Amino acid sequence: MVSALPIGDPAPTDGSLPAALTIDPAVDFGVYLHVPFCRVRCGYCDFNTYTSSELQGARQDQYADTLLHEVALSRRVLADAGALRPATTVFFGGGTPTLLPAGDLGRMLAGVQSTFGLVPGAEVTVEANPDTVTDAVAAELAASGVTRLSIGMQSAVPRVLAALDRTHDPDNVATAVAAARRAGLDVSVDLIYGAPGETLDDWRRSLQTAVALEPDHISAYALIIEEGTKLHRQIRRGEVPAPDDDLQADMYELADGTLAAAGFDWYEVSNWARGDHHRSRHNLAYWRGTDWWGFGPGAHSHVAGLRWWNVKHPAAYAQRVGSGQSPAAGRERPDAASRELEDVLLRSRIRDGIEIARLSADGRTAVAGLIADGLIEGADALRGRIVLTLRGRLLADAVVRALTA
Repeated sequence: MVSALPIGDPAPTDGSLPAALTIDPAVDFGVYLHVPFCRVRCGYCDFNTYTSSELQGARQDQYADTLLHEVALSRRVLADAGALRPATTVFFGGGTPTLLPAGDLGRMLAGVQSTFGLVPGAEVTVEANPDTVTDAVAAELAASGVTRLSIGMQSAVPRVLAALDRTHDPDNVATAVAAARRAGLDVSVDLIYGAPGETLDDWRRSLQTAVALEPDHISAYALIIEEGTKLHRQIRRGEVPAPDDDLQADMYELADGTLAAAGFDWYEVSNWARGDHHRSRHNLAYWRGTDWWGFGPGAHSHVAGLRWWNVKHPAAYAQRVGSGQSPAAGRERPDAASRELEDVLLRSRIRDGIEIARLSADGRTAVAGLIADGLIEGADALRGRIVLTLRGRLLADAVVRALTA
């Protein structure tokens, strides 16, 4: 089961933006391209993804052309609003984008480039399952304009992968990284910690294996049990243990120490990079609240404070865009208080932090106590910014509550 869409206002069938919306042309514009296909559904995943038996008539081989209909619609919508900007980042996410032929991904990227243009040096990322990356695939992606491959490693321990229902061969991670390197691509690897039965030694092995691959970037996410997933049902029935918060905290501290020793700097709570130039600029755009258009079923978009989200099923999505209609299922425009809360929530997670001057009076009053509790860096606070300590990263939600009380 995938997560439900938010409840919002009806979205117009032509996709038009409110006339009163003021779009700042100086704000970066990103593009997210959702590819909703997977060979199998992982037990922990509640993303909007579909196996071949769940497509109900939607065709994977027609998906690139279908999505490009929405790209064409977006040009009309943004041109009418006077807000066409070149994309600073493009991100193919999923699902498993590399289940599509590399040529299809290239055509989708070419459609984005011809519609909006790309800024010089734009970051273009493709998420990939290790089993789907060959030298030919990596070379074709690089030739089409992709600059970065994000490889779903998750773990180096076979029984941990089995607990997550991951089916890839762990040896293929190194093969995929090498293929990406030969093609001249930047490389990120994604890890998950806290799977049922995973020990601290298992996690150490995964970290050491990831570091030995010498990627440019590593993401490490704590396993979250989402309601409605297979793993959630297994835990509810007592078949597997729930994640242990204390063990996950130990795993996070091990990750931070291991990665720091290997030359990686944290720049967001769950992300480390070898130098600022290897940070994921696309993900930073989300945390900084810039503008982006999400294409594909279930994708979310944000422009000038307006948010909207597409219908979820690929068949419904194809029907909408094929008939010239917007695939948006609903939209909302959060009020100022909600936007301020979200701004603190997101910006406090990144190493650049958030300016103390942006906080409310009560939030500014809480700063001294957070320094005393070892949750934010005192030196950065003296320079006017909230930056989490290692302890603060483990208790980030508590810091946000204190700053927004």
